[in-house]
Amino acid sequence: MTKVKTPETSDSASEQFSFQTEAKQLLHLMIHSLYSNREIFLRELISNASDAIDKLRFHALANPKLLDDSELAIEITFDAEAKTISISDNGIGMSKQEVIDHLGTIAKSGTAEFLANLSGDQARDSVLIGQFGVGFYSSFIVADKVEVNTRGADCSAEEAVCWISQGEDSFTIESISKAQRGTEIILHLKEDALDFADDFRLRSIVRKYSDHIAVPVKMLEAEPAASSDEDDDKDAIETVRQFEAVNEAKALWTRKRTDIKDEEYHEHYKHISHDYEAPLQWSHNRVEGKLEYTSLLYIPKRAPFDMWNRDTPRGLKLYVQRVFIMDDAEQFLPLYLRFVKGIIDSNDLPLNISREILQEDERVTSIKNALTKRVLSTLTKMSSNKADDYQIFWDEFGQVLKEGPSEDFSNRESISKLLRFASTHKNDEKQTVSLEDYVSRMSEDQEKIYFITGENYKTASRSPHLEIFAKRNIEVLVMYDRVDEWLMSTLTEFDGKPVQDVMRGELDLETDADKKDDQRGVSEGLTERVKSVLGDQVGTVRLSTRLTDSPSCLVLGQNDMGAQMRKIMEAAGQGTPESRPNFELNPTHPLIDRLDSESDEDRFSELTHILFDQASLSDGGQLEDPSAYVSRLNTLLLDLLGASDSALRSPDGNGKTASKAAGSKAKVKAEVKTKAKPKAKAKAKAKSKTKSNAEAKKADTDI
Repeated sequence: MTKVKTPETSDSASEQFSFQTEAKQLLHLMIHSLYSNREIFLRELISNASDAIDKLRFHALANPKLLDDSELAIEITFDAEAKTISISDNGIGMSKQEVIDHLGTIAKSGTAEFLANLSGDQARDSVLIGQFGVGFYSSFIVADKVEVNTRGADCSAEEAVCWISQGEDSFTIESISKAQRGTEIILHLKEDALDFADDFRLRSIVRKYSDHIAVPVKMLEAEPAASSDEDDDKDAIETVRQFEAVNEAKALWTRKRTDIKDEEYHEHYKHISHDYEAPLQWSHNRVEGKLEYTSLLYIPKRAPFDMWNRDTPRGLKLYVQRVFIMDDAEQFLPLYLRFVKGIIDSNDLPLNISREILQEDERVTSIKNALTKRVLSTLTKMSSNKADDYQIFWDEFGQVLKEGPSEDFSNRESISKLLRFASTHKNDEKQTVSLEDYVSRMSEDQEKIYFITGENYKTASRSPHLEIFAKRNIEVLVMYDRVDEWLMSTLTEFDGKPVQDVMRGELDLETDADKKDDQRGVSEGLTERVKSVLGDQVGTVRLSTRLTDSPSCLVLGQNDMGAQMRKIMEAAGQGTPESRPNFELNPTHPLIDRLDSESDEDRFSELTHILFDQASLSDGGQLEDPSAYVSRLNTLLLDLLGASDSALRSPDGNGKTASKAAGSKAKVKAEVKTKAKPKAKAKAKAKSKTKSNAEAKKADTDI
């Protein structure tokens, strides 16, 4: 933001400032683009005024002098002739610096995120305004000039500030005198927005969007109808119109559930969350007994843009005896339920409670345990009674809920029943299978729940480790979220059945007859030869009981850290323990037969390394030396085409000389032609004969 000196600055207290770049973009958007739902400007300004009054109540707990005898309220007036609408409150107000910070720079990350999330759909974009904390600027949807007169609650009348902008490149600030604390916003309406300067229109908007807020929103009483009796008019005493409440002005959560319509819950949720969609589900509950409190909790339909930022403020709005205490009271729900929005109103907590006290208060712990169980119960009912809605929830918040079993041991069983995964039963990457579904399909002789993890669905679902399960028709859960390995490290059983990673340890699926049959034709020394080649790259080399189609695979030790967990640890800057995978060979695969019969130790080593690297790639791993793998594979391909090793390597064995490379290329071409189909041979022969005749003719001409 740039401060610009103007001619007026030297003669008065007026100062002009330039908006920052993002603010200019936002203002341009408000003025020129968002016309589909223009009435949202009033919803946002009333919401801001309500927050200002709540903050005043909170600060007055420590400084009672901030309050006076006046009723805390929001007042709306209009002047059709002057083409203005005024929204005023007697809340916390703002100082000069706060005006610059909040109305001038938009120094919060919400602005950039708002602009990044625009879709071009006016109807959708307009409702994003409140969610990203830029609601004040919706004023410019209907106004070509906005004036803000404000005085902080702890400021004197002479310290009040007037902020004026026409929604262009700059705004002005000057000192004024204001008798009462609070903020007044005056909108100078555009010509195409004059219909908002109407009593019925404004009352309708207030009842539609703000009927549920606890602060009274007042407008002047309607003018009495004009009398037709001229004598009565002469004798009539002019009456002074009084302000009257337009909204119900009663906190929604204090009312009986039976008296509240779904639409009212929807609007209350939008008010506290700044979301633009109705919630999927909610739970409204009053508890009486040892502790007395009321909770109103909402399950959103869409994840917020900053859900994965663990430092983002989160939590419920806390009230004590209907007095607002704080936003984002995170102590009432665990981190894995950070998506829940709502309020908690307690009759037992002290009014002067702080965040530090909340962390140590036993009453807060009791309320937290109860609210956690209520949220999980609400989700359980949704999964049973509204499966489609629960699937919407899972697609948005499933990865967050997967954090639960490792963070909340006491509720692990309840959370486990809410988890959803992909499965080989459906061959679909959509996560729709619950652990209960899996168990219900288990055969009588199956003792374990099997799962596999991978970098993505394709990698996991096509892993060689699944071959024996496909052969035995055993279902395997397919997991590909980054949090899955961490989840399964703590979720070791479900419904009394142990859970096993098919990529770890040895599997006990085949009978003794199967094992004896699978190992026919493989020499006893093959595994030792392979181990001597790979050395410390592997833990052990053994014949596999899990492969049917692939030649080899890598198997983690039972307690080794997997690839997903390693990446998480490395991303967090933490070291990872050293581990070596076990290398399993499929004794029935032709490549293993070929490897076993290879007498040339150099060629045996090359083939062994190729099989090892292929096994690593099939698991979604990364090769330490990709170029070496490519070189070995090229050598193998050329060998298959009949090229000799001597034609590929330089004398020191590390590369090719130019002459040998050329010779190798020529030889490969010749041998490919030799092995071509008869028709191709005939074509080549005819072409060669034509070329020879042409060369002979040319020689005769030269002579």
